[in-house]
Parts: sequence; structure tokens; C-alpha cells
Amino acid sequence: MFKQFKEFAMRGNVVDMAVGIIIGAAFGTIVASFVADVLMPPIGLLLGRVDFANLFLVLKQGTMPSPYASLAAAKQAGAVTLNVGVFINTIINFIIIAFSIFLVIRQMNKLKNTAEAPAAAPTTKECPFCYSAIPLKASRCPHCTSQLPAGK
Repeated sequence: MFKQFKEFAMRGNVVDMAVGIIIGAAFGTIVASFVADVLMPPIGLLLGRVDFANLFLVLKQGTMPSPYASLAAAKQAGAVTLNVGVFINTIINFIIIAFSIFLVIRQMNKLKNTAEAPAAAPTTKECPFCYSAIPLKASRCPHCTSQLPAGK
């Protein structure tokens, strides 16, 4: 059983998929950090010092009365919150990752299309009398000896 699993796991597609998943997870972490640490702070500053990570609505008070200074303080107090800022960050993460994947797939399709060789020019034609394949320059069919019309 272990031998069969090893054969399955060592197939090219499985290994490629595993590498893709690992790189994708790492890329997702980088994009999440970019959004939370680089992109959203300037946007929040432009929108009046809004910290998107702590942008939330209290649906139900916790053990301590509101207002809560941060999302972590609200969760610690046991409040039920609607985490709008975290959701916005997640949407931006998704858009960046989806756009990146779109660019990669688009580039792969371009490479695949250019890798395909164009069809070679035909070197034979069909005899209109016996339907055998004959050279393009032939003026008489070698199979049925018919005189071929000029230009055909």
C-alpha cells in the first residue's frame, strides 16, 4: 500500500500541485501583509485616520460596556461584532490574488499559443481523377497517368 501511495505521490502532477499550493499559501500571506501593513494604513489616513483592522460594529454588548478601543478589546469583553474592516481587507486580498492569478494564466496561455508550431505548407495534392496523393508540381498523375489540368 505504501508503494502505491509513493507511486501516486511521485507523479509529476501531484508534486507540481503540492509546490503550487505551498507557493500560493506563501503568496497569500505576502498579499495579506501588503494589504494590512502597506496599503490600508495610507488609505485609512486619507479617510480620516480610520484603522480598517479595528473598523467594527457592536451587535451585542459584552461584559464590559462600550465603546471598545479596538476589535481585540471588544472580543475580550465578549461583545458580538460585525467586523467590517477585516472583511474589507479580505476582499482586497482576494482581488489582488485573483488579478495575479489572472495575469499568470494569461501569460501561460500566450506561451502555449506561441509554442504551437504553425502548420507546414502542403507538399502534395489530390489527383482529380483517381484521388491519389501526388506532388504539387506534377503535371501527370503517376498512378492513373491522367493529364492534370494546369494550376490544379
